[in-house]
Order: sequence, then structure tokens, then C-alpha cells
Amino acid sequence: MLQQTTVPAVMAYFTKFIGLWPSVHDLAAAPDESVMQAWAGLGYYARARNLLKCARVIVKDHGGVFPADEEKLLDLPGIGPYTAAAISAIAFGQQATVVDGNVERVTARVFAITEPMPKSKPRIREQAHIMFQDIARPGDFAQALMDLGATICIPANPRCALCPVSGFCEAKALGIAAGLPAKSPKKPRPARSGTAFWLVTEDGRVALETRSEDRMLGGMAGLPTTDWDAAGSGFEPSVSLRARLRPGGTVYHTFTHFDLTLEVQVATITAKDLPGAGGWKLVPISAINEAGLPTVFKKVAKLQISSQGLS
Repeated sequence: MLQQTTVPAVMAYFTKFIGLWPSVHDLAAAPDESVMQAWAGLGYYARARNLLKCARVIVKDHGGVFPADEEKLLDLPGIGPYTAAAISAIAFGQQATVVDGNVERVTARVFAITEPMPKSKPRIREQAHIMFQDIARPGDFAQALMDLGATICIPANPRCALCPVSGFCEAKALGIAAGLPAKSPKKPRPARSGTAFWLVTEDGRVALETRSEDRMLGGMAGLPTTDWDAAGSGFEPSVSLRARLRPGGTVYHTFTHFDLTLEVQVATITAKDLPGAGGWKLVPISAINEAGLPTVFKKVAKLQISSQGLS
């Protein structure tokens, strides 16, 4: 949950999540839809899908016990080099080089690595590996470095006067600590556009679909949309439905790698307007907040509810 997400944003989700599924066995047995609904709003939904897959592999292939070895951890769904090293070092006390963004920053400054990111990543990891060698308490050392980066060796205006390693920090000696790690110029942010459909029955139920795994927000409940995320995967209104669609406003949303503009189309429908196959359901407007919608679809729902004077 903490990957790309802050602690304040995670806390309520984490507390609810471990209350629902306190053990890896509980999570492995949970329905996909329930897990995705509990994750709704946190973003980066591939994390939830991989977490569920990982729990099932651990129960099925490892008897419900996490492997301690870094290489075996890397074989688990959703676990990359950083997470594998962190679990191995912190949970099992194994020798492992744990490199997150904070450790990258500390390492780049201590060794005055001036090559811009991401090209400098291999050298940063190589130097970090040197620091992690023969450490008596690798888990504590990893957490100490991460905390150092999070509280003292911070991105802007590092607190060098308080730093316990400032005496041998090459970047401080050169007066360039605040500029490291250097970053390559940002590329222009891509923009995408599409259409979202707010399709409501006469008795006030909204059409939702379960998005296929190969799409963005895969496995989540969502409003039908055109294929802004995966070619050929969008909703195609019938000729009859298309004639009834009317404009319903515009929603803007920012994803990690692009900005999205969704033009909303609104129509009153009957059940026969929806595809006969697939994970479609009709949810009362009054229950839309409990449907587990990702943030981008919550924005569409909020716009429609507000414009219709239902809130």
C-alpha cells in the first residue's frame, strides 16, 4: 500500500484491510471483487491484484509461510527487487541491499554521484551494496537509512547540520547536496481522452461493469467507457442507445503517466441496452459510494449526482 502512496493516505485502508483479512490464508480465500472494492480509492490497482495473487501462491506453494530467501521472494507475484530485499532484511534478518527512493538519495549524496537519474541507478545501487556489506543488523540498517532520507537527508534543503553521516558525505563537502540526485529533464506529459457513460434506469440504478484484467483499473467496478486505456476494449453503445445519449459534462483526472479527459454521456436505459455477457450490474444511485469505484469514476458520479440535484 505504501508504494507510491503516503502513510496518511494509507492508514485507514490498512486498518480496514487487516481487519477483513488478518492472515495470508484469509486474504488468499477472499473474493477478487471484495479485495478490489476494499482497495478502491488508493490507486495503482495492479498492487491489489498482485497482492491477492501473491497471497494465493504463498498459501498454495509455500504452506502459508513467506520464504526468507531474496531470490525466492522475487518469484512471487508483485514482488520486485526492493520489496524482496526489504522483506528478506527486515522480516528475516538476511543480508540484502534495500534501495528505495530515500536510500537512493542518501547514497547519491554520500558518494557525490552526479549523473542524472535514471541513468545513475546502477551506480547508486552498486555503492549502496557496498554500504550494506557485513552489517550485523541488516533490517535495522535498512530502516535507519530510509528514515535518514525521509527526515534529514530530505529532497529539498537537506538538514546537513543534523546529519550523523555529514562528516563523510562527499556531496556536502562539495556543496552540492541539495542538487542530488540529479534528474533528467521531464518529458512533456501525455494526454488522453475518452467518453464515460452514465446510464441510469428509470428506477434510479446506474450501469457498472467489472473491468477486464488487461485494462487499466482491471478487476475494478467502473462506469462503461470508450477504449482510452486499451484498444478494442471499450463500450460500444447500440444504435438505439446512441440516439438517446446526451452530454453530461467533462471530468479531468491525472494518472501517474498521463492526464485523462472524459466527456460524459448520459442516457436513461433498460436492461436490454447492456451487453448480455460480462460482469455488468445495476447499482442504485444511493449506493454508488459503496460500489468500490476508482477515483476517476467517483468524479463522474459526483458530477452527475450534483448536476441532477441528488446531493
